[in-house]
Amino acid sequence: MNLGVKGDLKQEIFNEVNENVRALERLFPSVVKDGQVDFEALKEELGQFEEVGPEKYGLTWSGKQNAKKIAQQDIVGKTLKYIPEDSKNPETTENLYIEGDNLEVLKLLRQNYYGAIKMIYIDPPYNTGNDFVYKDNFNMDKEISDREEGDISELGERYTVNSKSANKYHANWLNMMYPRLKIAKDLLKDDGIIFISIDDNELDNLKKICNEVFGEENLVECLIWKKRATPPNDKNIGRIHEFILCYAKNSEKLRLGLLPRDQKSISRYTNPDGDHRGPWVASDLSANGKGGRIVESCIYPILNPKNGKEYFPSEGRCWLFNKEKMDLWIKEGRVSFRENTGAPFLKRYLSEVRQGLTLPTILTEFGFSQTSAAEADKIFGKKGIFEYAKPTTVLNALVTVGAPDKNDIILDFFSGSSTTAHSIMQLNAEDGGKRKFIMVQLPEKTDKKSEAYKNGYKNICEIGRDRIKKSGKIIKEENKDKEGIAELDIGFKVFRVGDTNIRWNYENENLKTLSNEVTIKSKEEQATFDFIAATKSQATLGETVSAKENTVHFAATSNPFLNQFVEICG
Repeated sequence: MNLGVKGDLKQEIFNEVNENVRALERLFPSVVKDGQVDFEALKEELGQFEEVGPEKYGLTWSGKQNAKKIAQQDIVGKTLKYIPEDSKNPETTENLYIEGDNLEVLKLLRQNYYGAIKMIYIDPPYNTGNDFVYKDNFNMDKEISDREEGDISELGERYTVNSKSANKYHANWLNMMYPRLKIAKDLLKDDGIIFISIDDNELDNLKKICNEVFGEENLVECLIWKKRATPPNDKNIGRIHEFILCYAKNSEKLRLGLLPRDQKSISRYTNPDGDHRGPWVASDLSANGKGGRIVESCIYPILNPKNGKEYFPSEGRCWLFNKEKMDLWIKEGRVSFRENTGAPFLKRYLSEVRQGLTLPTILTEFGFSQTSAAEADKIFGKKGIFEYAKPTTVLNALVTVGAPDKNDIILDFFSGSSTTAHSIMQLNAEDGGKRKFIMVQLPEKTDKKSEAYKNGYKNICEIGRDRIKKSGKIIKEENKDKEGIAELDIGFKVFRVGDTNIRWNYENENLKTLSNEVTIKSKEEQATFDFIAATKSQATLGETVSAKENTVHFAATSNPFLNQFVEICG
């Protein structure tokens, strides 16, 4: 070994305390939490137990109370500034793209979108030790001071890298997620749903805070997405999946959609005897009792008139129907008998089953990570612009199921490369829908060594906006012969979080519909901000601006949600 080479030497100074903590963690994993020793837990490991007050089940962490407080704090001095030069089709679009810290954006959106969003999808940082985590420190007033202390970037973003060596490694992530989920719940409609992509680094903690925010009874499912076709060889066990947690705002009101039947599922239905009800598939005529109990009235012999034999259900099972209904269905031909064994079976007709497929818990045929990389390469015409997006096949399935109404609003506040927006435009092209999207993304700077930076994308928002523009153009071209494709909304209005210095005047009298109230003075004096009302249609909040008086007069609807303060740009 050549010890004279600097690279062979450890750069860090030996820290005896840290080494002792690590040694203790190896002996008693439960007593070291986020790099800090829980001395009460250590005493218990050593057999010393003390009487404590009533214990309660729940998840706690350092900073939880502050995270709750942050969720409830109002946004002061912030607004959404309209950026016309970055928008696409602003005169006609009903979609929004918002740049800024998503916690601030969610609070601003809450004014107008409280209870208005049908579906939320997010793909937050997975907390692998190198991930980007929002740093919610809004106490400093001076931007220069913030930059000097590293609280915000040169672009004014608040972020930090959450290293696994940090004392509050899990707590940092939980403090970032908790207030965002609290506000996200407020935005959901009563029959709304949220899908959250995650890996196993924080799956358990995410599920616990979602149980607290949304209620354990509103857990819909924990989906497993097969993200790789083959396992990697650099691990003891090759992980090929991630998770998607699904929570409802109110599970009793939730009504999910169905995936369209593919040719494979349809091909199961055959029609060998020309039955007038159409294609059918043979199905078992017995069941394991209702609720796991045998129903005595459904245990009786079925006579096959062709061979004169009687057939009983197998041991521990019963027929699906009582004898009266069974006799009727045999007469109608819905129950038939097998040629080889003579046993009865049920005909399930394609025309009588639900015209779609239930979303499975294991998503094995919805594209892989490689699929999304290929999609991005095709859209941008370059390799490696954005490598970690989800494939549109996964998002298509989630939007189809989670937002079955073709006029629903979908929000993604970790929007990245805008895969969600891409999927929504694609589905609208396929079924003529009018779904609307709201994309929210912090303008995180791209690495100067990355392909994105080399191709002119200085931050993630530039990538996301450009993907929407390029994918929308591709979708229209691929569907150019389809009726109504010219009306497909592939635009978006861009807004950016900024400081407000406007003196507001409020007019609450003689409110009329927006279409009758908007007064256009000139391009320089007129700005619009589209907000989606808590109804099935999207409304436009028109504003007439007086440059001299620096005041804003709102044309609002009678909808109580349309009270948002909007910054005027110009």
